[in-house]
Amino acid sequence: MKRLAVAGLGSALLAVAAPSQAQELKIGLASEATSIDPHFHNVGPNNALRKHIFEGLISNDENQKNIPELALSWKPISDTDWEFKLRPNVKFSNGMAFTARDVIYTLCRVPTVENSPSSFTVFTRGINAVETPDPQTVIFKMAAPSPLLPNNLATLGILSSELNGAQNVSYDPKGCKDMGTPPKSADFNDPAKAIGTGPYKLANYTRGQQVVLERNPGYWGTKPAWDRVVFRPVPNQGARVAGLLAGDVDIIETPPIQDFDRIKASGAQIVQGISNRIIYLHMDQFQGDGYKTPGIKGTDKNPFLDKRVREAVSKAINRPAIVERIMGGVAVAAGELLPTPLFGTSPDMKADTFNPDQAKKLLAEAGYPNGFEVTLGTPNDRYINDEKIAQAVAQMLSRVGIKVNVDAMTASTFFTRRNKYEFSLYLAGWGADSGEMANPLVALVATMNTQTGMGHTNRGRYSNPELDKLIVEAQATVDDAKREAILRRASKLAMSDYPLIPLHFEVTPWAVRKGLSYKPRIDQYTLATEVSPGT
Repeated sequence: MKRLAVAGLGSALLAVAAPSQAQELKIGLASEATSIDPHFHNVGPNNALRKHIFEGLISNDENQKNIPELALSWKPISDTDWEFKLRPNVKFSNGMAFTARDVIYTLCRVPTVENSPSSFTVFTRGINAVETPDPQTVIFKMAAPSPLLPNNLATLGILSSELNGAQNVSYDPKGCKDMGTPPKSADFNDPAKAIGTGPYKLANYTRGQQVVLERNPGYWGTKPAWDRVVFRPVPNQGARVAGLLAGDVDIIETPPIQDFDRIKASGAQIVQGISNRIIYLHMDQFQGDGYKTPGIKGTDKNPFLDKRVREAVSKAINRPAIVERIMGGVAVAAGELLPTPLFGTSPDMKADTFNPDQAKKLLAEAGYPNGFEVTLGTPNDRYINDEKIAQAVAQMLSRVGIKVNVDAMTASTFFTRRNKYEFSLYLAGWGADSGEMANPLVALVATMNTQTGMGHTNRGRYSNPELDKLIVEAQATVDDAKREAILRRASKLAMSDYPLIPLHFEVTPWAVRKGLSYKPRIDQYTLATEVSPGT
């Protein structure tokens, strides 16, 4: 059955293939973008595709350092105001000029996107007003000091106001004026409406089969190496490898570790690099009256409310064994929520040492000498070897007296159930799209607050007012050195309290055919612009 499935997908790749061209690049993706709309869904595959067509004011290099894109420079001009100088003589792919008005239009359009699974409004929150003294200058007036405004703006692809009839658009956080007719997400499926300033323009989008890009001849920057790029979603790992070995695709994402030797023997190469994605365990720490902790047996209490139990879970896990035996060495054991040297991390924050005897002692001290039983929820198709990691964790916890039942499911089912708080213990991952420590702290361990956006992925509902205070202070500190020091204190405070259990950082592999090279990116994005001819 497996051989038939792989063969069938390989045939599908051949069926949609265009005649081979010297300047055509074909990429096999592990996950398909859910929309061409650059503002529809803040998720990795969409954001990576967006960068080819719709540029931002700022971009990121392979280590997530901010670099100029449509903005030549930026600086704070007061505690709450930022000035951006725009790149002159830039045109959209339809020939329209890029100006400050397009920046305003883009900010106005983001909140109009309907049914977004993960909205980009989190990146525009706090912008009170926008001034444009001239067509190449934009001044953002913030409600409070906003040191991460440049990072936030790096996530937003810029749209043409002129294309959408917004000739005199003006920004208002409560609702912009003179916006014309904002495009619907489905409109971007039409190449005539998917207009950006990027190195490529959309030629064809066939959902479930391919996205075809063609070089933008009027691009302001360095001419890309490829005339044409074809992205093909191939979610089956075996099919991706088969497609690479057959020459149907030139580069593939996340080849399975067990196929590395076969890929190398074919003449292709494996390139890999550490990512910003932490794989972690979250524990239910809700403290509401009468709350029954789901999936826990052997006690009428919530054991995870006790720090000693949370620490015991951490010390019961042999991270080096998971890295070597489950991940084949393609991971790095984690002691905090981001790997060094990213902003706000500390080199001395090492992974917890495996110590099952200490774990048993901590459980006994907390009143659980015989342990307890819990269900561990996990996706089985989202992260590298996610279900295998969960099974390994279950075995390790069982050795200190915590019986774990693994409930594995597809990512779509898992996240739906997780968001309904159906798991008292679950395995998940988080990629810090800003490349700095405030991002995972705010998302994963800050006290949940729907009004401020704090703790939006803190499904364990951990709460520590002292930690929240540090996070808020960092968010209001524009000076980089001072902010980094605050974030380091916040990270150390958080990890000392075990609000969640960091396991490891994924090391992301790509397989590339002979004659091509690719520089690994810490954000795990696959960008055609960074695939180069050469060994």
